Amino acid sequence: MIYQLHELNRQLLAPFTQLAQANAKIFGADGTWLSSLPGATRIAAGNELLHRIGKDYEKPEFAIHQVAKDGHDVPVVEKVALDRPFCRLLRFKRYTDDAENILGMKDQPTVLVVAPLSGHHATLLRDTVRTLLPDHKVYITDWVDARMVPKEAGAFTLDDYVGYIQDFIRHIGAGRLHVVSVCQPTVPVLAAISLMAARGEDVPRSMVMMGGPIDTRNSPTAVNNLASTRPLWWFEQNVIHTVPPNYPGRGRRVYPGFLQHTGFVAMNPERHFMSHWDFYQDLVKGDLEDAASHRRFYDEYNAVLDMPAEYYLDTIRVVFQEHLLPRGEWTVAGERVDPAAITGCALMTIEGELDDISGLGQTRAAHALCTGVADADREHFTVEGAGHYGIFSGRRWRTQVYPKVRDFIAGHDEPATKPGATGAAKRG
Repeated sequence: MIYQLHELNRQLLAPFTQLAQANAKIFGADGTWLSSLPGATRIAAGNELLHRIGKDYEKPEFAIHQVAKDGHDVPVVEKVALDRPFCRLLRFKRYTDDAENILGMKDQPTVLVVAPLSGHHATLLRDTVRTLLPDHKVYITDWVDARMVPKEAGAFTLDDYVGYIQDFIRHIGAGRLHVVSVCQPTVPVLAAISLMAARGEDVPRSMVMMGGPIDTRNSPTAVNNLASTRPLWWFEQNVIHTVPPNYPGRGRRVYPGFLQHTGFVAMNPERHFMSHWDFYQDLVKGDLEDAASHRRFYDEYNAVLDMPAEYYLDTIRVVFQEHLLPRGEWTVAGERVDPAAITGCALMTIEGELDDISGLGQTRAAHALCTGVADADREHFTVEGAGHYGIFSGRRWRTQVYPKVRDFIAGHDEPATKPGATGAAKRG
């Protein structure tokens, strides 16, 4: 019922948000008589703020069309490498006509970036992908909004998530693959690689785990406390709802994106209020650069997706309430997850000093579990002054974190034999 009420409210507000958008353009456009009226700038700013607070936010595009490589602009094409009901495996394919660049790019390591399925779209990692691209072949998991998946596609559980990761690794090939997992997927990625290792399958050359809840008993945050202080039935009764008829996934049980977004904002309401107030002031003062920065951030932050109910409830139980992974009691499709089985795969963990989502020590806990990884193949990095998002996006990511990730991957990559120039494809 809550989802249906939300949809009704959204439809009722739509004319007012569209009117606010029109007013912002009319009173803010140069050369119109309305823009010359006293207070027109404030009217335009106030209407744009109302429009942005009330509008719907669609999934953003990655929009990575080129990257700089050795002084050259290299075109990038986004391609679907594998398409599953709940996730698309995307490849960012680089193209060049320069023979030396072709050979250089072909010999670069391959990286699978596993994006979180925890509310936001994979485009939240746009900066992560863009920074990796000059030195790596890059894939990313692009999770599908559950309200867009027909109910006939079946349920999606945490076990299914682990299975997807294994399928993606097999599809790409583990030989020179390095898996970078950000936040929530550190847990299913560690499970996927553990199970593959236990079966004797090839495993990736390295795992880079960033700000994830491997063991939430360490430095619990407000997010951890919320998940652990309420019984599972409370979540099922209070946050799980049914997708209404106007979506392809009608009838599917989900944790709706709009509820998640409310929770995100409730964690730091003062910060968001001040951010919107500053945006209004920037518009009034004509500070277009800061206003554009605000738009870019909230276009991403406000774009949320629905999560499948089965997956969400599994995550609450396995990761935050019963801590099955660090306790060695997690089974996936009847197989016990044993990170000690992992050998021949290096491990790097990264944490933000000020992370208020995954506290200090939660990601680093992976080292205590992966006892089969040699000491020489381990590394941990705590990013001073960084919050959760700062370890994979923004200035600290680009200047402090990425150089260490790049060097770690390069140090644990087995270079393939370079192909000859004859017949080399013009891509990398």
